[in-house]
Amino acid sequence: MSRATDDETVLAAAIEALPPYARAMGMEVERVEDGMPMLAMDFAERTQGRPGYVHGGALAGLLEMAGFAALRQELAQAGRVASLKPINLSTNYLRGAKVARTYALGRVTRAGSRAANIAVEAWQADRSAPVAEAVLNVLIVESAD
Repeated sequence: MSRATDDETVLAAAIEALPPYARAMGMEVERVEDGMPMLAMDFAERTQGRPGYVHGGALAGLLEMAGFAALRQELAQAGRVASLKPINLSTNYLRGAKVARTYALGRVTRAGSRAANIAVEAWQADRSAPVAEAVLNVLIVESAD
């Protein structure tokens, strides 16, 4: 299977797996990068905090959804079927996210038999100037199938 076909499969699965919260906030899967789904969210009234800036909760939500998307992809690649339950999410806000499209990409740093650690980064126009980063710890509950 070619890399393009692999990316299309990842993209389709990630789009299908977006939960209602992500859709309600206007999040979408932008593309696949290094085998992981990259999420994006446009600035809108529903994401605004103080005038002209993305609300921290909306930004944390984007980070969380990107982290879960990365972990779902990692588990799928390993042929694992599991429910994911958040243990904690630690967010660092690095600069104000302004009126612009915001991107987020997760990287699974460890996926054990019962728990996973994921690092996520969010940026706007300049990837070298992230607006926020997060670390997620997630409980993996294997399906009995």
